[in-house]
This record gives sequence, C-alpha cells and structure tokens, in this order.
Amino acid sequence: MANKTIKIAYLYEDLMNTYGDSGDVKIIRYLLKKQGYSTQIDNVSLGDEFNAFDYDFVFFGGGQDFEQTVIAKDLPRHKETLTKYINDGKPMLGVCGGYQLVGTYYKTNSGVTIKGLDILPFHTVFKADKRMIGDTRYMSEWGEVRAFENHSGQTYFDDSDKLHPLGEMIEGYGNNPQDHVEGLRYRNFIGTYSHGPLLKNLNVANAIVKMILSWHDERVSA
Repeated sequence: MANKTIKIAYLYEDLMNTYGDSGDVKIIRYLLKKQGYSTQIDNVSLGDEFNAFDYDFVFFGGGQDFEQTVIAKDLPRHKETLTKYINDGKPMLGVCGGYQLVGTYYKTNSGVTIKGLDILPFHTVFKADKRMIGDTRYMSEWGEVRAFENHSGQTYFDDSDKLHPLGEMIEGYGNNPQDHVEGLRYRNFIGTYSHGPLLKNLNVANAIVKMILSWHDERVSA
C-alpha cells in the first residue's frame, strides 16, 4: 500500500506565526485530505533536531524583530540541511520573517544586524519611516494573487540572475517600494510577504501541493 501520509515541518511554529500564517499549513492539509492524504505536522522549535529531507514540505512563518532575534541564534544549526533541501529543489514556503531569514541578513530598526542563513543572495533592511501595509495584488506564474502585507522590512536581491520574483506588483509594495515585485521564487522555494494567508489563493496552493506530492513520491520510493 502506498504511503499516504505527508510530513510537514513547521519551523518555530510557537514563535513565528504572525498574522495567521498557520492558515497556510491548514489549507495545505485540507487540499491533501481531499486527495486522500493524511498529514503529520511537526513543530521544529528551539533545540530540536531536524533533517529537512525527512519531510515533504517545510514551512517557515513570520515573526516580529524580537522573535527573529531569538530564533536567529538557534537557526544556524539547520543551515546545512536547509541549504541542501532548497538547492535540491524541494518544496518550502517562507512568509515574511521566514522569508527574510533565508537571506544574508536583516537589519533591524535599532541598527542591529541579524544574520540570516545566507542560503540565497538577498538582504532586508528595516525602514521605520516606510511601513508597507494594506491589500496587495500581483501576477505570478500561476495567475493573479490577492493578499495582505504589513512589514517595514525592505528586501533586495543581490543576484537578480539567480533569483526571480514570485510576482509583478499590480497593487501594493511587495519586496520594496522601488522594484515593484513581490517575493522570491528559487527552484521550489517560495518567499513572500503575503499574509491573509497566501494560500487562500488556490492557484498558488494547488501548485505547491503538486510540488509536495512529486517530492513525496520520490522520497518514499527511495
């Protein structure tokens, strides 16, 4: 009998769940259930052991500066496994803080630099005078996306040949006020500022489910 359990790693669920980002995981679970799959969702938190390749999907939600400072001290333990997982094209979604921390660094409002995992070449700088908040619309490869953003961190790509935006802005700010793009797509890693949650947009949710099932089939047959 085929393995019908999808394993999801929720990184720092107890600390990184701003603006209901856990809704993304609930939507994935619902869509998988409709296809006959059960889900096992593990909270990988401070001090926990973690091998990304044990999972079919990795989710990393958003948090405030304080929470990001706390987990930034623990996160480097997982750099090797996440680097291999992302570069191998396995599915992962990072929202807001969980997006920012995959990059090189995040400079806070107080001028403190939080080191990211430095897996992908981008950085984020907090701009206190420019809070980007409100409804957003952008065009992704899967069609239009509608969401909500609320962030003062402005994200900039350091290698635009390697990284590609998740979408082109129609309404709202996205990564920053200058570039008119939202989020990041690198292989099957998606980074985004979209709350709401993002995956209420079923075009995006179904695309991620397809990625998950493809990797699941590969993982369990290995």
